[in-house]
Amino acid sequence: MTAVGTEPGLADRVLGGWLGRIAGNMLGKPVEQGEVWTRERIDRYLRRTDALPLTDYLPEPPTESESLQLRPEWRHCVRGRIHGSCRDDDVDYAILGLHLLETHGFSFSTEQVGDLWLLRLPYLQTFTAERAAYRNLANGLRPPLTATYDNPYQEWIGALIRADIHGWTSPGAPRRAAGLARRDAVLSHTGNGVYGAMWAAALVSAAFTASTVRQAVDEALTVIPASSRLARTVRRVASLHEAGLAWEDTLTTVEEETAGLGWIHTVPNAAVLTAGLLFGDGDFTRTIALTVRGGLDTDSNGATAGSVAGVLCGAAAVPDQWKDPLQDTVRSAVFGFDGVRISELAERTLRLALSP
Repeated sequence: MTAVGTEPGLADRVLGGWLGRIAGNMLGKPVEQGEVWTRERIDRYLRRTDALPLTDYLPEPPTESESLQLRPEWRHCVRGRIHGSCRDDDVDYAILGLHLLETHGFSFSTEQVGDLWLLRLPYLQTFTAERAAYRNLANGLRPPLTATYDNPYQEWIGALIRADIHGWTSPGAPRRAAGLARRDAVLSHTGNGVYGAMWAAALVSAAFTASTVRQAVDEALTVIPASSRLARTVRRVASLHEAGLAWEDTLTTVEEETAGLGWIHTVPNAAVLTAGLLFGDGDFTRTIALTVRGGLDTDSNGATAGSVAGVLCGAAAVPDQWKDPLQDTVRSAVFGFDGVRISELAERTLRLALSP
């Protein structure tokens, strides 16, 4: 573990990843409906509530009519109303992944991932590809059929949101992290859906040792096929950023190039996430704010961006306005984990990261 620093330093970065994932998820949660909450509409909301630049959780809606357009969970994840984290699948899967590694170790099988879903995760707290795979599991199908049978969501973002735990427990080893994420992802996804999970796990892992955000992004690209649409889109965002294009113009350009894929597909969301990371340039607040303002699957993108930024800067450097309202507490639908401490999850993750 010398490559990732001392144990106290690693502990701070792992905790930063957990805090960042939860804070970024909650920032994006109220506007998680990409066909309604476009990038332009999110910024209109922020201007109307005097919240630009965005440096804290979303403000309360100014009118009753606007509150009806937000996700119903908004009452528990806007500034001034947060008392511990909201329950969300983006955090549930990180917890379930931790439980998977504690139960079966790093040699877990895809079948064991499915067994834990059936044992620990309520069916109605799964969505899109995960719900299709869950139904297939309950009907007796086995991987890889669980991912392909009657599942039109195979390249959506679900596997990507499950990947962080593999990056946190393989710090500085992005290829190993990607391999673990792939074994998890093929339960429910194919193609770019699987590549998204591998890329995200590698991105989180690389953040432990990368000297810049761009270095982490470039290193993560090495674990997925260079000809995949995901890799080509991530490279496109990076090239536009390097050319000096503004954040808004970068997103507009890539939005046109990925039109038609839908707001939950892995590829356009990876573009928003990559832009948030590169233009955020290691600043925690700017990274998650830009990522959520980018629209699409806002809570999932905010969560992954927060995880990467939290690893890069460490928990001590995450501003208080993001971590204090969380009260070191997680609400979770994963059986046996509701009310668990964030610090406990980070300590358990650290033990896995330090294990042989």
